[in-house]
Order: sequence, then C-alpha cells, then structure tokens
Amino acid sequence: MKGVLLVNLGSPDSPTAKDVKPYLDEFLMDERVIDVPKLLRSFLVRGIILRTRPKKSAEAYSKIWWEEGSPLVVISERFTSKVKERTEMPVVLGMRYGSMTIKNALQELADKGVDDVLLVPLYPHYAMSSFETVVVKTMEEKETHFPNLKITTLPAFYKNPDYIKVLSESIAEGLKGFDYDHILFSYHGIPERHIRKSDPTKFHCKIDGSCCDTNSVAHHTCYRHQCFDTTKKVIAHLGLSEDKVSNSFQSRLPNDPWLKPYTDFEFERFPKEGKKKLAVITAAFVSDCLETLEEIAMEGKEQFEEAGGEQYKHIACLNDSDAWVEVMAKWVNEWQATETLPV
Repeated sequence: MKGVLLVNLGSPDSPTAKDVKPYLDEFLMDERVIDVPKLLRSFLVRGIILRTRPKKSAEAYSKIWWEEGSPLVVISERFTSKVKERTEMPVVLGMRYGSMTIKNALQELADKGVDDVLLVPLYPHYAMSSFETVVVKTMEEKETHFPNLKITTLPAFYKNPDYIKVLSESIAEGLKGFDYDHILFSYHGIPERHIRKSDPTKFHCKIDGSCCDTNSVAHHTCYRHQCFDTTKKVIAHLGLSEDKVSNSFQSRLPNDPWLKPYTDFEFERFPKEGKKKLAVITAAFVSDCLETLEEIAMEGKEQFEEAGGEQYKHIACLNDSDAWVEVMAKWVNEWQATETLPV
C-alpha cells in the first residue's frame, strides 16, 4: 500500500526560551546545518549560541505566533489535510526538527498498512541543510525502525512547470495594485562552502558569477543555481522586466562567507538608488515561517524604511492555497498511478 510523507522544517512547541532551546539544539547540532567537526559544533552551539539565542529567538517567535500555534506547523497541517482530501492514499506530516518527528510520521504510515512511501521534502531547492538533511534523516529512521519500507523521494521542484506556474500566479496576485520600483527574491542563505561540498564534480562550482549559467551536472545539487533558475523562470512566465528584479540571500551567520548579496544590505542600498517601492518574495519557502514573517515582513520592512524606502510589501508564500494543493495532489496521484515523479 502506498502513502505520502510530507516533511517541513519544524518549530518549537511554544514561543518560550524553554521550548526554543531544545529545538535550536537539535537544529544547530545537525551536521548538515553547521558542518564542522562534532566537538567544535558542540562548543559553538552549546557553549556559545544556546547561552543567548533561545531568549532572542523566543521573542522573535512570539511576534509571529498564532493562536493555533506556530504558523509553519499550522499552515503545513492545513496543507496536508487538503492534499489528503484529493488522494486515496494516506498522507501524513512530519518535521525535521521538533516534536513532530519523522519517526512518528513513518510509524503513522506503517500503522495504516503503508509499505511504499513517497517522501516529499517541502523545499523547492536542494541544499544540504534543508532538502538533503530531510532525506538522510528519513533513511536513517527507515533503516533503524522500518527496514521493510520502500521510500521514494520527490526531487527538488524548483523548475517544475507546475510549480513555476502556481508560484508565478501567486506572485502576480500579490503584486496587484502595488506600483513597485523593484522586486527582490530573497532566498534563505547558506554558507558558500555548502555549495562546493554539494558539487559532485568538485570543480564546477566556483561562485564566480558564471558557473551557475554554465550547464553542469553540479546544478542538480546546487542551491545557488536553482534559486537563480527559479527567479529566471518566474520572470519569463510573468513577462517581468529583468532590470526590475534581483536576488539576495538572508539569514547568514557572522564571520563566515555566505551566499551574496545579503538581503539586509540590499534593503539599505535600494532607497539610495531611487528604488523606494519594494516587493519581496521569499521563494525558498512554500510555507510562511519565522524567516518570512519576522525576518522579512517585519524586520525587513523596518530596515528598508529606515534607509529611506517608502512602500514595502512582502508577498506571502504558497502556504495552503488551493492552487498549490492541486499541484501537490497531482504529483502524488501521478506517482501512485504510474510511479512517475515530476521533473
């Protein structure tokens, strides 16, 4: 019997330092998030970061927390329920970090008699700290607790025509009535070394301004290329002016080169160049979360306006929109019927 496992990032159980601390510990101790030797990672995370970060993060979570709970969790649950209504297979939700574990989700599927699972990491782009860690963790749980399960992974869908169409139409709807000077695609940042580590050729990815446009097998696992490609395809689909659209990367850590340009630097730069009406799209995420609702919609707006910006609009993620649900339902139903996966 076939079933579907949707996996998103996760969330602390409450916007309190007490609950944020174990969540951050699990997240930051992941070797694919902070990819340094375990002893050093433990010193950085448990000896330094967790001494101050939980309180600050709890304050940020409290700004965006909904009455029903974490926006990411609530949205993901709504999305799962809607997809479930459009397929005859069991569909369950797990989170990479936090109490809604992948193990529990797999157990739920196994209890329903499922022995053939479609794993859907809810990330459009491949990165070792997002897509890859979901796949690795799921396979670890399978080998340890569910050895008889067959697991097939839905590939990163950053350029899939169905996804580009639904993303583009969502952006177009969000832009209605907004006379923008510029559109910024702000993608989640990752260290530059992650790009090189994910390069199977070990020589293509130089992050030099040209490698992302030069065809290579490395693009299958290159987050930077995939982000840029998503933007290009949305520009083409909507007929946007290329000189009014650009990319940036957010959520970096200090003292470490991450992908550039940095989003907060762009917020400061644009008003000086006369770009005072800005629309921001967070296309690395399919569900609104702390990084979109607090870092971009709130802090980003404040940074832009302090720099002289006049109008600012954050366009919501796809979330549980019916159009996005229909796309996912189409993909999982095609897999059920024909074993076909979207490309």
